[in-house]
Amino acid sequence: MIAVGEKVPSVTIKQATPEGGADIDPAQLFAGKKVVMFALPGAFTPTCSQKHLPGYVEKLPELKAKGIDIVACLSVNDAWVMKAWAEQHGALGKIVMLADGSGAFSKALGIELDLTAAHMGGRCKRGVITFDNGVATSVEIEAPGKFEVSSADACLLKLG
Repeated sequence: MIAVGEKVPSVTIKQATPEGGADIDPAQLFAGKKVVMFALPGAFTPTCSQKHLPGYVEKLPELKAKGIDIVACLSVNDAWVMKAWAEQHGALGKIVMLADGSGAFSKALGIELDLTAAHMGGRCKRGVITFDNGVATSVEIEAPGKFEVSSADACLLKLG
């Protein structure tokens, strides 16, 4: 798993945009910026839809006030799903929606999660990673079934 002091891996994934999906390399996107990237198992799933994404949409002004340039949401979903989900929550154009359809970025980060037993396939673990100029400054990954360390409120506390 990515550790504090390590660089964000360079992998081409999709960013959900109003037009659909655009190729993006998070390593290039995060270069020269302060980034909060929260990761979650899936768009439209209960905790992700009721708490995780809405919390970051609500707290976006506070995060920006703390010097965060980009707040990004990572999920192993396709760009069309991420776009529809972002639209539903008023996040499109505010939160950078990273669609890791094949799970390549999640695997490169070491946060992949096998949910085949739950009929959800490969996903990513729930957590939040902060980056400064592409280098991880904080890595908080949730224990299975928990939502404690990766909420927007917990992230704001960690940022001070």
